[in-house]
Amino acid sequence: MNHDKEYVIRLSDFDLGQLINGLEVRADAWRYTAAYFETGKTPDGFMLEECNGAHEAQQIEAHYRRIIRQLIEQRAARSPA
Repeated sequence: MNHDKEYVIRLSDFDLGQLINGLEVRADAWRYTAAYFETGKTPDGFMLEECNGAHEAQQIEAHYRRIIRQLIEQRAARSPA
């Protein structure tokens, strides 16, 4: 799988905020999944993500957090001072 290809996507500030929010929800789901594997407990109403354990869940969460961080940094760089 090639991870070197980059895309330029144009979104309104509102839509970018919605995208970031959705990614945060996904990252939280992976964080809760990792916590479940470590403690056996989850928040009420939470559905586990399918994975091989806490380590994999933490890696996936970290990947989502990296994407979120990049989007926030790019938005900040384009915002007027």
